[in-house]
Amino acid sequence: MASKLYVGNLSYQTESEGLRTLFAQFGEVVSATILTDRDTGRSRGFGFVEMASEDAAAAAIQALNGSEFEGRNLKVNEARERTDRRF
Repeated sequence: MASKLYVGNLSYQTESEGLRTLFAQFGEVVSATILTDRDTGRSRGFGFVEMASEDAAAAAIQALNGSEFEGRNLKVNEARERTDRRF
């Protein structure tokens, strides 16, 4: 079963392929996406990585949370379902 991870505090120069390569050392990466501002196209400094297995996701969290990547200390944890922010 696939596991989706939140990856925060990314450098604005980080690209999806670099994120995929970083996480691939822990197992199969299903997808790696960096979110961008819809008006400017600039990175928002966070993204999501979907790992093929929960074991690979757990290993990636253990190894990468707090580690340095492209000059920034990453924040890596399980992604949570988005809540409705409208009131």
